[in-house]
Amino acid sequence: MRVPLKLKFYNFISKFIQQGKTPNFSMDAPKKIRKGEELSVDKLKKYLSNNKIDADDLLIEQFPSGYSNLTYFLKSSTQEFVLRRPPFGVKSLQGGHDMFREYNVLKNLKSQFAKVPDVYLYCDDSEIIGAPFYLMERVEGYIIRPNLQQKDAPKKEIVQNVSKSLVSSLVELHNIDIEQANLNDLGNINGYIKRQVEGWIKRYNHSKSDVLKDMDFIASWLIENQPLEVKASIVHNDFKYDNLVLNKDDHSKITAILDWEMATIGDPFMDLGTSLGYWVDKNDLPELKLFQLSATTLDGNPTREGILELYEHKSGKSIINPVFYYVFGLFKIAVIAQQIYFRYKKGYTKDRRFSLLNLAVMSLSIMAKQAITKNRLSDLFE
Repeated sequence: MRVPLKLKFYNFISKFIQQGKTPNFSMDAPKKIRKGEELSVDKLKKYLSNNKIDADDLLIEQFPSGYSNLTYFLKSSTQEFVLRRPPFGVKSLQGGHDMFREYNVLKNLKSQFAKVPDVYLYCDDSEIIGAPFYLMERVEGYIIRPNLQQKDAPKKEIVQNVSKSLVSSLVELHNIDIEQANLNDLGNINGYIKRQVEGWIKRYNHSKSDVLKDMDFIASWLIENQPLEVKASIVHNDFKYDNLVLNKDDHSKITAILDWEMATIGDPFMDLGTSLGYWVDKNDLPELKLFQLSATTLDGNPTREGILELYEHKSGKSIINPVFYYVFGLFKIAVIAQQIYFRYKKGYTKDRRFSLLNLAVMSLSIMAKQAITKNRLSDLFE
């Protein structure tokens, strides 16, 4: 297949751009707040104090990773928290970033699924920091970030165990009793796949900035090839390495799973499809590995087919048409990238990481079309 010149060119210059900018495998730590994403400290301190939360000598920093909701580190003289709020400029896009929904999922899920942080407080008053927000537990640990290089990575055996734990945790989530978790109202399984396909196509059209024929082709293919839902499960919808906090003493164990903003009641195979969409194989084309959103090419990782086999073994279920779920996952991730790029182009965020996400959309659409053409998950370019 032919790779667009834009991607070939970026593949060439990325060797120079990325020098010295790759992440280390280390404890997740906050940094200085990005310009334009500051919080109103005085109002926040007063609000926290009124809610019996220590705000003396309040330090606020920002966790710099992530592409959607903004995450801040709050430290007072006696306590530490994480604050989550929507990104700036979200009113320009449709759907998502419902902070109460995310807070409610974490609050109710904790009794059935230990791998979520505790939550403490929700605020719907946008006058405090400019948007609704909630406070949750700060979970310390290690995170496998995108673009982590082999020389900086954990040992092969640890990566192998983490990949297995990822699948096991996903299956565990999908087997939770929805009623016992008090999350019956989170979503409706009937017509879920149709709503997802149509909804993500609508979001793409609303945030479109370039004409990509592959994206239009994939949208049509998804409409025409929808399977029936298999069962109702709680689905995370963004289950990947950098949303997993690894135990600080045993890196092969998952302590917590983060970023529940898209969680709902849905088809578990669609959730798996999103995880597969993030999964890049070692033998994928170099130009299409540039925007790795999960460090899945490290030694010890299985292929996408390997992840599928692990899931089928752990769940005891056979997936008849895995290509549909994988292609949907790629399309959804591409739309998320497009929405973020749209915000950047409109000037709602100054984060320079977002300036090339249009190329990520192009890359993901190529992968999806190739999977459709080859009718498989791995070895797409052989």
